Amino acid sequence: MVYFDHNATSPLSVPAREAWLRASEEFVGNPSSPHRLGARAETALSSAREKLADILGCDPLDIVWTSGATESNNMVLHHLAAAAPDDAEVWISAIEHPCVLAPAQHYFGPRIRLIPATRSGVVELDWLKAQFQKKRSTLVAIMAANNETGVLQPWQDAVRLCNEYDVPFFCDAVQWIGKLPASGLGGADWLSGCAHKFGGPRGVGFLKCPRKGSVNPLILGGEQEDGRRSGTENVAGILAMIAALEEAESAISKGETKIRIQLQEQFETRLRKSSPDIEVIGDRAPRLWNTTAALMPQANCQQRWVVKLDKAGFAVSTGSACASGKEKPSHVLNAMGFTPEESSRMIRFSSGWETTDHDWQKLLDAIASVSKEMLS
Repeated sequence: MVYFDHNATSPLSVPAREAWLRASEEFVGNPSSPHRLGARAETALSSAREKLADILGCDPLDIVWTSGATESNNMVLHHLAAAAPDDAEVWISAIEHPCVLAPAQHYFGPRIRLIPATRSGVVELDWLKAQFQKKRSTLVAIMAANNETGVLQPWQDAVRLCNEYDVPFFCDAVQWIGKLPASGLGGADWLSGCAHKFGGPRGVGFLKCPRKGSVNPLILGGEQEDGRRSGTENVAGILAMIAALEEAESAISKGETKIRIQLQEQFETRLRKSSPDIEVIGDRAPRLWNTTAALMPQANCQQRWVVKLDKAGFAVSTGSACASGKEKPSHVLNAMGFTPEESSRMIRFSSGWETTDHDWQKLLDAIASVSKEMLS
């Protein structure tokens, strides 16, 4: 099976696996325990915290270890619901991941305002600036890179804009981290990330919190993480996450993204040539080098591209459910102005650092074969 679904989860990298095995043997103690084995585990956690803070550009004490981005994102909205006034609004991009939108809806309901996006999939900061001149929100949430389209969002500009108007900024950086330089992301007041999107293990992530003020914990029990998140820290998982991130950051610093951008461009050029009905989504905006979301030619919904390609030996995903079924079409594509019918034809191809030109070419051949079968 050739794997093209890295945006959903990535295989465990070699450095991460080695770090996890080594940590599982060396750091057997609970980091909160008073004995030497506990102290060794706590020291390892502190070192990992410092490494991540150095990569992001923040203070190590800003970082809270979590089980992943879903927990981190829920924690942000949970905190604000308890800390903000009853009439406070949160402004969230219309293309956010459900693990941001769902807790926002749960805690704030009608007090959510969606920041619109363009047809290219980029949030409209002009809209945000115009709204700031009228009133303030208690939070602005804009992801760094979209999980469905790969379109990069202007998070740096959003940070500066929110700082100008003294509004807290929250950035879900799950898809950005491990693919593009993470430096500067620590400038966001709130920042979430998870290991399994860049070669780390599942079930571990982090939340970067504001430097000032307390945090209302989502999970209660012990006093771990300075009282911000209860539960024994996953030492082996955290160390494996840092190992995976350091490997990715090293590849980025060596300019290896340039090669992968070329592979993406070649694939998309050939893909368009294979059928005039294929449209690459967000191709006029900067995108992640590993992500191509395309509207494929029309076909019977029961013969979805993802199923046929899976049988052909390729793991890909659909960014939206079939419009004719009970599930709703992609809210991301809806925000970009695509129709439910168009959304039902979207397929996402997301590669990894190890994906080769040969893999892309084999995928093209499989698409051509499946297209012939489905449309004949």
